[in-house]
Amino acid sequence: MATATYTEALAGTYERKGTLTKVRLANVDILRGLVMVLMALDHTRDFFSNSATLFDPTDLTRTTAPLFFTRWITHFCAPSFIFLAGSAAYLWQERGKEACELAKYLATRGLWLILLEIFVISPLGWSFSFSFGFTRLQVIWVIGVSMILLAALVMMWPPRVIGSAGLLLIVLHNLFDGPHAAWLRDGEDAWRALHQPTFFHLGAHHFIASLYPVAPWVGVMMAGYAAGEFMTWPATRRRKILLSLGAAGVSLFAFLRYLNFYGDPSHWSHQGTLVFTVMSFLNCTKYPPSLLYLLMTLGPGLVLLAILDQTRATWWQPMETFCRVPMFYYLVHLPLLHGAAVLFSFVKYRGATWLHQDLMALSGSELRLPPGYGYGLPVVYAVWIGSLVLLYPLCRWFAGVKRRRREWIFRYF
Repeated sequence: MATATYTEALAGTYERKGTLTKVRLANVDILRGLVMVLMALDHTRDFFSNSATLFDPTDLTRTTAPLFFTRWITHFCAPSFIFLAGSAAYLWQERGKEACELAKYLATRGLWLILLEIFVISPLGWSFSFSFGFTRLQVIWVIGVSMILLAALVMMWPPRVIGSAGLLLIVLHNLFDGPHAAWLRDGEDAWRALHQPTFFHLGAHHFIASLYPVAPWVGVMMAGYAAGEFMTWPATRRRKILLSLGAAGVSLFAFLRYLNFYGDPSHWSHQGTLVFTVMSFLNCTKYPPSLLYLLMTLGPGLVLLAILDQTRATWWQPMETFCRVPMFYYLVHLPLLHGAAVLFSFVKYRGATWLHQDLMALSGSELRLPPGYGYGLPVVYAVWIGSLVLLYPLCRWFAGVKRRRREWIFRYF
């Protein structure tokens, strides 16, 4: 019987049939495709929104409900993707592979992702400049680092121990927020580097922004690795456990968030309207991802996995297509959106010099944008939909190429 490659496992998962996992789990493919689509919405907002360079869309003193929820819905992307990457690693090993084989692949793929983030995604996607004056280390970076760490762990611990350690990291890391990190004494600075977004210089002209702290995110991948066992269970049992865990996550989020006691450094409060009170309640910390942020996103994600289990609706097919070529999609969508922003700026402002650098690197007097720069949410959503229309045939074409070719490089896309 033909078997699926590990690269395919990273782009989807497989249901056990006998001793091999052969049939793709459509619900996992669909969920991964959905979060990839939402990710494009977030990046479209980065390049096009008239608020993106002026204030945080989750700042309740300045935002609007449509802008807030346009940002909030994209919070589901990184947690779901990292969790399912861990699950895919478990499923590949479950098909009879040795731990050393999995560790080798995780380590090499992790290094590949780190190099892509530094030398391709940051300069080509965000800056349109290879001067490397400003480098973002974001989700691809932290997936790569988490894979390398998971590679070491699979050589030492069984899946359930890895999952338990990951859950402890997710649940307890907020104990060391802010001044509580002083409990670590000599280890405080090292913990802050792992736990907080970090901005630092490399020489006089090179600046690095590490926006995705490793500590919480590797815990998510570790938990996803252990949860891969659920994906191998019979469908009815699998749906039951996914639904139960998801509902428990949502309930625990609501309970802890209501108490304002633990799990997020930012407390919610009653606002002037019901809508803004709900927004305050949902406005959890992503950098670093708090316990409540992860419960708020992973809980509904698991529920959705249960609901979508064994679906075969043909209108989900585009999501599955995107899922099969995740790295190709990521590498193409950022330059596509960035290039569209340059084109729009030339049409509207007769120039786009400010888009030939990373806007995150600029502030104050350095941020010389035309008065009223940017576009409202209708333009953001229109560009987002248009980008997906362009990306779909490209991804479908590359999925076919990837299926036909056997060269090693295609394993990494």
